[in-house]
Amino acid sequence: MKGTMGIKWVAMLCLALSAFSVHAIDWPQQITAKEGSVVVYQPQPESMQGNRLSGRAAMSLELKGQPAPIFGAFWFNARIDTNQDAGTVFVRDLKVTKVRWPDSSEADEARFTEVVESALPQAGFVASLDALSASLESAEIEQKSLTELKTDAPVILFRDELSVLLMFDGEPRFSDVENSHYERALNSPFVVVRDKKSKITYLSSGNFWYSAAKPTGPYTSITNPPADLVKMLPKTEEKPAEGAVAPAIVVATQPTELIVTQGEARWKSLAGGKLLYVENTETPWLRDIEAGKMYLLLSGRWFSANNENGPWQFARPDQLPKSFSEIPPDSDIGGVRTAVAGTDEAEDAMLDAAIPQTTAVKRSEATLEVSYDGKPEFASIDGTTVAYAVNTGAQVLKIDNHFYAVDNGVWFESNKATGPWTVADNVPSEKIKQIPPSSPVYNTTYVEVYDSTPDVVYVGYRPGYLWSFPYYGVPVYGTGWYYPPYWGATYYPRPPTWGFNVGYNPWTGWNYGVSWSNGFFSFGVSWGGGWSGPYRPWGCCHGWYGGGYRPPVVINTGNINIGNNINVGNRVNVNNRLNNTSIKRKTQAKNIYQRPGNVKRNASSATIHNHLKQAKTLNTRDNNVFADKHGNVARKVGDNWQTRDNGSWNNHQDLTIQEERIPQRHDNIGSQSKEMPRPQFDNHLQRDRQYNRPSTRPTLDRGGLNRDFGARQRGMNRSMNRPMNRQMPVRGGGGFRR
Repeated sequence: MKGTMGIKWVAMLCLALSAFSVHAIDWPQQITAKEGSVVVYQPQPESMQGNRLSGRAAMSLELKGQPAPIFGAFWFNARIDTNQDAGTVFVRDLKVTKVRWPDSSEADEARFTEVVESALPQAGFVASLDALSASLESAEIEQKSLTELKTDAPVILFRDELSVLLMFDGEPRFSDVENSHYERALNSPFVVVRDKKSKITYLSSGNFWYSAAKPTGPYTSITNPPADLVKMLPKTEEKPAEGAVAPAIVVATQPTELIVTQGEARWKSLAGGKLLYVENTETPWLRDIEAGKMYLLLSGRWFSANNENGPWQFARPDQLPKSFSEIPPDSDIGGVRTAVAGTDEAEDAMLDAAIPQTTAVKRSEATLEVSYDGKPEFASIDGTTVAYAVNTGAQVLKIDNHFYAVDNGVWFESNKATGPWTVADNVPSEKIKQIPPSSPVYNTTYVEVYDSTPDVVYVGYRPGYLWSFPYYGVPVYGTGWYYPPYWGATYYPRPPTWGFNVGYNPWTGWNYGVSWSNGFFSFGVSWGGGWSGPYRPWGCCHGWYGGGYRPPVVINTGNINIGNNINVGNRVNVNNRLNNTSIKRKTQAKNIYQRPGNVKRNASSATIHNHLKQAKTLNTRDNNVFADKHGNVARKVGDNWQTRDNGSWNNHQDLTIQEERIPQRHDNIGSQSKEMPRPQFDNHLQRDRQYNRPSTRPTLDRGGLNRDFGARQRGMNRSMNRPMNRQMPVRGGGGFRR
């Protein structure tokens, strides 16, 4: 084949693969060709935008009847499809843009290229997502910090006894509970009920009960709640540990974070005596001895003050005291390294944030219905030509009198605000990306449409859709903006940043603090009304918090759907350090495309790629061959780099030699020949004349190869150390060792 070498390198992810560990997915991988086989070593990314990946890879061509392999390098552009829950990535629609054969004669290059060109489109390559993430370290990925995120500190409260933060979204608002003399608080995630006759307010976790003269407290623990109210609530599955004490209740009606210790704060030395940390709290609370300042880590953001009374000021993660980067990874607070710019953990998190989560959606299965509180109402977004619907729980945009909506990471479109809705083949991305973080629909800017066929649409989202953003080299949660809810005949809450002791770890992403809940949260949302409902959006914290909107709450109808017990996934036991009790936490798939209710929309790999053959992993070979930016093929042996020299591996010696211009042979397939540097070195010239080819030996890019080698090692370590159950609790940035 001649002319343009548009090669599609499509990779198939077999359904059976999900039953195996990603540790078994490795490089190099082998493709069977007509004249032999092609061995492809782990690709080295150079840039990534959305789901488009560009890079290069080393390869060897092993021809039948020829004992020695021929090594080469190729550059490519491709699309990637990812699955975080499976820990896999596969590459498709690959186009080769450049080929180098430093290990062959010019006469053979066209033949070798044709062998590769005919073999690659027939194969599929499955790889570890951890390996891809780590390899992006040397790629050109846009990682600018967002300038419009708010860094104002919330109200920060301290308590030295086990306490729970009872949050209201503004002043408490109530709605009648049908067939009773009670009314239920709508704008709280907990079960808060007021007796309309006595005006007494009750709070329940299912195990503990409290009463107060008014909704904002103070609350007192009680043992004799009204019997009729107890019957109205669902039975709790969680029982308090023997001797457990009811936690104190702290009420907040504005963005607030509660820092709880078990008794007085106990400070412990760390990092060579340069840092102190509080060991009897779940919130990372540190003191730098040299500066004498306290630091708190809240929703991925550091805040500092001289003492607990504040004022608390935002501390940029790239300007923290040096002692923070010296925190041992295996220490009780090792998880906070993810929030310290420049650490390996923070860099890994930034690389993970650059990889989109993708799927292929079947048009026939993807549907959307949008309901409004009355006629659709839209509010213009300042600085844009975009408006968003305010009286709905869906995310609906109006652009140029056309309507677009996002549902669980998929774009839909319609000529009317009320539908009917169909999966969108494309969206006005430039206008959508102008939406600022001050808008409650800002997260829609992180959802994209990549490609489409008559049957499926390829879509994807980045962590910003789940309200996780890169900020000065670390991940932070939420925009920091407060989005007022909509109140009409229906109450629509908006996503918050503060109040849930949110912390990050690389395996499960963002999760709320265990001690914060103490069972209150899981029981509150299971009762219905308020901040819960039969449908839960995506995101962290059981899925209702952080992704788009929570469901609506109907007001003044009396239908609060008492007893609606919702199951959102597997339960995981997590040890609560504060009261030594075991609290069950509901979790669900990290990848929203794989969550119940969404899976049926996805096209199977077998359906899309049934014509492909799976490349064979060569576990008997080392994955130590690289291609540098010049096209040199090299391998790492000990501390030395070896290159191919006359059909064999030899320690590389850089040559400082004069250049002249010679015609290029195979740098851009399908383009006109151009000139390139030619090294002047008599021995190499003589050898190249014997092969009837010009010398084009550039200097080896040792620095780039060393970076790629280090990234490849990090990817292997991450993959091997990743928990087999990706939903299992591990030490993270929001707390200490469990």
